[in-house]
Amino acid sequence: MILIVRGPIVVHREMIRGMSPPVDILERFGDRVRELRKQRGWSQEEFALQCGLDRTYVGGIERGERNVALRNIERIARTLDVTIACLMKGI
Repeated sequence: MILIVRGPIVVHREMIRGMSPPVDILERFGDRVRELRKQRGWSQEEFALQCGLDRTYVGGIERGERNVALRNIERIARTLDVTIACLMKGI
């Protein structure tokens, strides 16, 4: 079966019930890192020092502005003393 469409296909928000725009994965990851960092009572600066990362980079992660490399995800998990799976929980 072939569907041929001429012209634009318009989908209105009302047509998609119960769907809200998803929160970006970078923002969800940043929120999770912030949550775990704060549970330990660390400032961003203290956490960055423990991770061996720059404070501004950690801030960017927490704001969802950085696409974090796997090696840095591993560093963050080790610093927080959690598994990568635990770090990714809920993301």
